[in-house]
Amino acid sequence: MGGVPTTFLGQVLTNHGNGDQIVPGLYAAGEAACASVHGANRLGANSLLDIVVFGRACAHTITKNNKPGEPIPPLPANAGEKTIASLDKVRFANGSSPVADLRLKMQKTMQTHAAVFRTGPLLEEGVTKMDALYKTMKSDIKLTDRGLIWNTDLVEALELENLMLNAMQTVVSATARKESRGAHAREDFKTRVDEFDYSKPLAGQTPKPASEHWRKHTLSEQDPETGKVTLKYRPVIDATLDAKDCPTVPPAVRSY
Repeated sequence: MGGVPTTFLGQVLTNHGNGDQIVPGLYAAGEAACASVHGANRLGANSLLDIVVFGRACAHTITKNNKPGEPIPPLPANAGEKTIASLDKVRFANGSSPVADLRLKMQKTMQTHAAVFRTGPLLEEGVTKMDALYKTMKSDIKLTDRGLIWNTDLVEALELENLMLNAMQTVVSATARKESRGAHAREDFKTRVDEFDYSKPLAGQTPKPASEHWRKHTLSEQDPETGKVTLKYRPVIDATLDAKDCPTVPPAVRSY
């Protein structure tokens, strides 16, 4: 399931080619997170269970690692200025493309080019269209309300920025993943590509290297100014915390 990569304790992870690294003081759980725990996430269970289990883990980890009254690093003198500048840039945008028009075009593009059933050419065309829409949003968006009180025009524009970021990373990630897995159903790559052929006994099989299979997490990063998406990958965590208490469940072929 998609989300911010975390440990089973809810600690956010980053990965720059040197393995998973914990981001100190940052936690995520529920819809926002991807704990990479098979069967104990919102696909294997539901979102409420996800946030109860891992939200509780976050709370216990925070109380263990942090105590009331601990000093925090001093804030820089210009803390918050970048956020205010970003907000005002949107609030005073005076292009020719209304928020509602851009949102509708984005919605139709994603519904057409990144629906459940997909093909390479369809996805590639979607990437091109979304890239153009993202650039239009950054350079030509138009707001009519400049106020700071109950400004729904501004709220919708900020929501559109978040939607565009998610849409761009979704369609680029889907284009790169040349297999079918779960709700990602490629008509041109109908089968799942794992490191083993799980339809056969594993004895005697040699696992494929990570570059040749898709049983791995996609990590997407995006330049918020240009919209350029960069993809990396991290392995799925297979081992349980205690093999005696809960043995690892190997993947199986999905059949009906």
